[in-house]
Amino acid sequence: MAARDYWRDLWRYRELFYVLAWRDISVRYKQTIIGLAWALIRPFLTMVVFTVLFGKLGKFPTEGAAPYALMVFAGLLPWQFFATALSESSNSLIGNANLISKVYFPRLIVPTAAVVVSFVDFLISFAILIGLMLWYRFLPDWQILTLPLFVAMAFLASLGPGLWITALNVKYRDFRYIIPFIVQFGLYVSPVGFSSSVVPEHWRLIYSLNPVVGVIDGFRWAILGGESTLYLPGFLLSWGVIVFFLWLGIRQFRRMEKSFADLI
Repeated sequence: MAARDYWRDLWRYRELFYVLAWRDISVRYKQTIIGLAWALIRPFLTMVVFTVLFGKLGKFPTEGAAPYALMVFAGLLPWQFFATALSESSNSLIGNANLISKVYFPRLIVPTAAVVVSFVDFLISFAILIGLMLWYRFLPDWQILTLPLFVAMAFLASLGPGLWITALNVKYRDFRYIIPFIVQFGLYVSPVGFSSSVVPEHWRLIYSLNPVVGVIDGFRWAILGGESTLYLPGFLLSWGVIVFFLWLGIRQFRRMEKSFADLI
């Protein structure tokens, strides 16, 4: 199928995208004991642990005069979005095997819908950020208006690798065991519990090859305002890495898409 026709089909099947996203949201919170509260408890406890380990025990610096807990949560929000979206999208095709093997539609809809479901978790967790700002009486600056840009950046950062890995996961099922390791490892090599400013200056550009670094730094700059600084060369490099993986993910996904129904 020509690329132009494929993208036109994506628009034609947009209602299926809505149905899949809503179904996954309903399944996530249906028949759970604490329901939506789980999306609040998990990031809150992670923030507490990181604040104690890095802020109290490790004596790591915060950004400007911002409370350490607020700085941590400003980094935790995009990381949780990225990690959840990557995990959900990379397993999305396997989870919809019956649908894929029986009905034609652009398969790109499935992992993209999974990322949208993770965005709902992000919106719920955002309530904690608002609560922290009220608790510390922290008023965001004008940079908060740029936050949607960094949310889109996090979306694209997770979608590219997610498309690539979910395509490989259909053919090589052991990839599903790699994702939890990547997420766990990435949590500690990304500036979630600490500021990226603690990285030595001569390493910061290389450190920014991790695309999540630019996303987290962007979130902190938008939320903390003048208390945070944006390392522009690293931020632009992170954008470059994100665009590369998005191109690679779409390319590999489209190349393997015709075989999904047979392999799955």
